[in-house]
Amino acid sequence: MAVVIESSVWEPSPALYIFIFFACLFSILFFPYASGSSNSTSAAKAAPSLFDHGVSPTASSFRFQRNFLLLYSLASVMEGLWSVFGEVELAYYGLSKEKMVLYLCVGLAASISIGSFLGVLSDLIGPKKVCFFFCFLHLLVGLLKRIVPHSSLWVASICLSITSSVFSFGFETWMVVQHEEQGHRQDMLSETFWLMSFFESACLIGSQVFSNWLIGNNAERSMASHSTAAIFLALISLVCLTKGWKEIPHKVALKEYRASFRAYIVGDKRVWLLAWAQACLHFSVAVFWILWAPTIVADGREVHLGLIYPCFLGSRMLGSTVFPWLISGLSSLRTDDCLVYAFIVLGLVMSITAYDYQEVGMLVTLFCIFHAGLGVVLPSLARLRTMYVPNALRGGMISLSHAPANAAILLFLVQGKYHNNIGNSTIIAFAALGLFTAAGCMHVLKRWGKQPYQNWHKL
Repeated sequence: MAVVIESSVWEPSPALYIFIFFACLFSILFFPYASGSSNSTSAAKAAPSLFDHGVSPTASSFRFQRNFLLLYSLASVMEGLWSVFGEVELAYYGLSKEKMVLYLCVGLAASISIGSFLGVLSDLIGPKKVCFFFCFLHLLVGLLKRIVPHSSLWVASICLSITSSVFSFGFETWMVVQHEEQGHRQDMLSETFWLMSFFESACLIGSQVFSNWLIGNNAERSMASHSTAAIFLALISLVCLTKGWKEIPHKVALKEYRASFRAYIVGDKRVWLLAWAQACLHFSVAVFWILWAPTIVADGREVHLGLIYPCFLGSRMLGSTVFPWLISGLSSLRTDDCLVYAFIVLGLVMSITAYDYQEVGMLVTLFCIFHAGLGVVLPSLARLRTMYVPNALRGGMISLSHAPANAAILLFLVQGKYHNNIGNSTIIAFAALGLFTAAGCMHVLKRWGKQPYQNWHKL
């Protein structure tokens, strides 16, 4: 007599998608009314702020913001397209788990050895050229995969890791520099920061839908379709970069840059605290995306990971919409206060996960909270960078702060996933510890920040 084993399939409730959608919609639509009433009642009492110049945003300011977000969305779709399709491609070619980890390690090594210094190069030659390099690498990878699909895996791994490094600092740095050169209101920077996080998450969801549509039932045809789509998006981005804003010729002498970097970055303890917080966040996010799928399927049930992925990014969109509520005057919390609490919440989520919880519903809830916290943390850190880091040194500060995080990720990948010497729970526990230290850094930064709203735009 045959034994029938009934399989259990876990899927997120449709109510979760509806809740996230309407929560984002409510937060965006009602914020102008709440902030407007708050400003009208407290305008006479409010102290002047760096982000309040008393001038209404002009049409050119909104046009600049809209055009930049369009370009940033295109870059986000390109990044998301390859991140979703990468695993499918490696599985299609029948690569083993060890081989996949090796490709990932090679990419991380490229990020450490090359990507860490591209931020400095961006400051020296201008961020627009580095963004152009980002689009060119995506175009190159797309062309290689069309011509020699299997042989281009190594080159693609290196190039896409470098583009991820550039994406983490290049577009933000370029936007801030262009914002200053064109003389737009400084308060629009904070708005652009949270919109960047919001649109990036939305575009990553869209890239997943687009990738699933391209894959279809014909795997071989989907390989060519993805490459064609990547080439098309890269060409559009290059045209937008070329025909868009004209950048003021930007070239800084290396000796002058080194002196400024030593004075304003290396010599400022507050920037060290900010850099450590960035590194810890970068490490924890990378650990999450590497280990979230093995953690969720650990209880043996079948899980549709493609249905859970949008929940995480939707939660990050929701967290991004909370950011303007926190900094608009509706809340008495300062940016560094928000970061202290947010990092503690993120650390607690990772700590609970490290205890090997295997209930899928609980894990998905925790991971949604983690990404909602990310939606608050990312624009908050960008705002602090504007306060403490000169625009001329912004790219180098961000890329170099990611170097120790990438080195730690590479170490844990080699020891944990390749040699199996470190368990997943141990790696997650280290990520939680880093997030708690980041909360401590933000607390110390608040105490040391005697002039927290410095304006570096005159440098």
